[in-house]
Amino acid sequence: MNEWGDGTRSVHAGLPAPTPGQPFLPGPVFAAPYHLDPWQGPAATPNGYGRPDNPTRRLLEAAIGELEGGDCRVFASGQAAITGLLLALLRPGDTVLLPADGYFPVRAFATSTLEGIGVRVSFVPTAGPYPSFTGVRLVLLETPANPGLDVADVAALAERARAAGALLAVDNTTATPLGQRPLDLGADVVVASGTKALTGHSDLLLGYVATRSAELLEPVTTWRTTTGGVPGAFDAWLAHRSLATVDLRLARQTANAAALARLLAGRADVTGLRWPGLPDDPAYPIASVQMRRMPGVLSFDLGDADRVARFLDAARLVAAATSFGGLHTTADRRAQWGDDTGPGFVRLSCGVEDTADLVADVGTALDASAGEGPAMPGGAGAPAELS
Repeated sequence: MNEWGDGTRSVHAGLPAPTPGQPFLPGPVFAAPYHLDPWQGPAATPNGYGRPDNPTRRLLEAAIGELEGGDCRVFASGQAAITGLLLALLRPGDTVLLPADGYFPVRAFATSTLEGIGVRVSFVPTAGPYPSFTGVRLVLLETPANPGLDVADVAALAERARAAGALLAVDNTTATPLGQRPLDLGADVVVASGTKALTGHSDLLLGYVATRSAELLEPVTTWRTTTGGVPGAFDAWLAHRSLATVDLRLARQTANAAALARLLAGRADVTGLRWPGLPDDPAYPIASVQMRRMPGVLSFDLGDADRVARFLDAARLVAAATSFGGLHTTADRRAQWGDDTGPGFVRLSCGVEDTADLVADVGTALDASAGEGPAMPGGAGAPAELS
């Protein structure tokens, strides 16, 4: 299917061969135990017990694997996938390089758990500069980084890692496999949250690891089987169903992000705008070459928490919510979740609303928020999203 376009690949990814009388995508298989052959036991069938074996999950893994260009294992969440990858590959005495500006729960996990078992942890900004990789076991990139949207040169860093004998993993959550294919750029492994734009309906949690290396896939698979961090059959089926529209959803989200970036760039009361698709964005030179399409996420600063609250109160089409990549446009003030950002820093995730409607609504809400208004209930430190 590599010669087909993104939309065609997304619609057909992971589907079984057409059989008269059967659905395009079989319904979820709900099972803990399966019938076993009395003589051969689990050797006679791919299904023995629901934790390691589920046909609905395998179809989803085939679909994501086709889009990423490798073999895939899905997990119960993105955090389960990335912590599973780190714990499956790292041993006491190993060194891992992690993004200093990436997803903060990964940094927290590294300092609380990885360092506790003797793994040496170093943090590096996504945009660099990067130290020598000599003696490093694993380099993890998150590109574009969440929430600052810096971009790393995957191909160049993959070459450096390979020369030093290090592994390179790429968190592909923000870009999705339609935005970039890290394995094609030389990465050894991809990890991502499928909760976000990949499935895009804000109704499930999912993570995955993908690689072309059987040596890397085996310990990840063993880790998942041993720890049990698998998604349920219905979530796997929902995710596979949602993949069919990912090309359409991303196209509208990217168009909306481009339009909002132009709006925000022209406002003197908005600072710190970041979107890799803007020609004057620091990430643009690499992103424009490396990425197949730009993400539907952008970030900017409104100065303080009260103005962010006034903006969200005034907006009709921007919901106050965390996560990103869904059908509905959402925004949140990242400092409230632990990110090292200013109090007025906003991550905005574009949904699939009509572009003209979204631009008009954001512009009106920014105008309304510019003046003084009532403080957030409970004060600026108690946002409604945390209730």
